[in-house]
Amino acid sequence: MTATRFESGSIVLDTTIPNLGPAKIPSPLSYCRFANEEQGLSLFLDHDQVEELGDEVVPLTFEPAGPRRHVYFDTSKTKCAIVTCGGLCPGINDVIRAIVMEAYHNYRVPAVLGIKYGLEGFIPRYGHDVVELTPGLVGDIHQFGGTILGSSRGPQSPEEIVDALERMNVNILFMIGGDGTMKAVRSITGEINQRRLKISVIGIPKTIDNDINFISQSFGFETAVDKATEAIQCAHTEAVGAMNGIGLVKLMGRESGFIAAQATLSLKEVNFVLVPETPFTLHGEDGLLNALAQRLRERSHAVIVVAEGAGQHLLSGSHDTDASGNPILGDIATLLRTEIKSHFDKLGIPHTLKYIDPSYIIRSVPANANDRVYCGFLGQNAVHAGMAGKTGMVVAKLMDRYIHLPLDLVTSKRRKLNIISDFWRAVLESTGQSHLAGMVPPEARSCPRA
Repeated sequence: MTATRFESGSIVLDTTIPNLGPAKIPSPLSYCRFANEEQGLSLFLDHDQVEELGDEVVPLTFEPAGPRRHVYFDTSKTKCAIVTCGGLCPGINDVIRAIVMEAYHNYRVPAVLGIKYGLEGFIPRYGHDVVELTPGLVGDIHQFGGTILGSSRGPQSPEEIVDALERMNVNILFMIGGDGTMKAVRSITGEINQRRLKISVIGIPKTIDNDINFISQSFGFETAVDKATEAIQCAHTEAVGAMNGIGLVKLMGRESGFIAAQATLSLKEVNFVLVPETPFTLHGEDGLLNALAQRLRERSHAVIVVAEGAGQHLLSGSHDTDASGNPILGDIATLLRTEIKSHFDKLGIPHTLKYIDPSYIIRSVPANANDRVYCGFLGQNAVHAGMAGKTGMVVAKLMDRYIHLPLDLVTSKRRKLNIISDFWRAVLESTGQSHLAGMVPPEARSCPRA
C-alpha cells in the first residue's frame, strides 16, 4: 500500500496502516466498487489540519476506507465484538447498528458480541454479561440516545482484555471511544502483537468535544451544536425579557471550545464566548466585566456562552484527575455568576442573570439526520477495514473523504481551536468581543492588513 512518511524538524507524520497479513480470500461483496489502496488517497494538508505545519502545505497519502477485493478473515468463521467507552455522545447506537448490519447482512459473519459497560466488560471480576448483537436486537436503536451496551471510564489491564478476547475467540474488536479509548486501542494492539495473535482492533473515534487529533469533525458534534443552540436561544429569550438581563450558558468542552464556538456562529445572539484556548481577564479596562457593563448600558441585555474548561487560570485547581485521567475542572460558571453579581452590585446596576447548563441533555439525545449518515459510513468502513485484516487504526473522515488513520497520529495530542484561524476570526466578528484581553494573540494582532 502507498503511504507517506513526512519529517520536518520534530514533526513526523507516518500514514502506514498495520496489517495482520496478506488478504487472500475473495470478498463476499459482489455489487460494489472496491477501494484501491495501492494507489492511496493524496490530500494536501495545511495548518488548519496540522497546526505544527505552520505555513507549509504538505501532500500526504492515506489508505482509503472501503471494501477490499480480498479479505483476510474467512467471514463464515469470523466472530466480532463491539465495546463503547467513555462519556455518552449522540450517534453511538447508530455506529453499533451500522457495524452489526454490515457484518451480518453483507459479510454473513456468524456472531457479533456486545461487551457491556466499556472495558470493564472484559474483566471477569466485574461480572458484566456479554450480549449477542443481532439485526433484530439493534434494528431500532438509532432512534435512542446513549449506548445500548453501556459505558465506563478508566483504564483496564490490556493483558486481561486480550485474555478475554482469546477466551471468546474474537477475531475483530471494534472500539468506540475518545482520546483515552484510542490510547487503549494502542495498548491492546501492542499486547496482541506481543502474543503474535491474529486479532484485528479497529477504533471508531467518538468525542462530543470534537477534540481528537486529525479528525476534523467527530460524529455527534453536529447534533450537539444543534441542541446547544436551543439552550442559547432560551438564554437570549430570558435576557431580553428583563432590564439588564444576562443569559449565561455553559457548554461542554474540557480543553477545546469547538461546541461553544460553532454554536455561537450558528446563533448570532451571543455577545461573549469563552473557550479554553483563550485565557481571558475578568477585571480591568479590557476585562469581561467592564465589557459586559458597557453592553448592558448600550443594549440592556447580553448572552454569554462559556465552555466548561474556559477560565481555569482564574480558578484554584485541585490537580486531581477523574477515572479517565482528565484534570478535574474548577467550576467556571459559579465563578462568573459570583463575579458578575459582585461587580454590578458595586456599580449599583440592577441586573438579572439566568444560568443554563444543558450538558447532559446535549450528550444524551439521539443523533440528527446528518450525524446518522456519518455514523453509518463509519460503522460500515470499520467492518470493511477489520475484514481486510487492518489493525491498530481508526476510521475517519478527512476533507470529506473516508480514510484509515494510524493510531500514532490520532493519539499524539488533543485537537484544539486555532485562535489565529479564519474560524476564530469569524467568531470574534460575530460576537464583537475582539477587544477583550486574551481573545486575539499578539501574532494575530500584528498581522498586516490588505
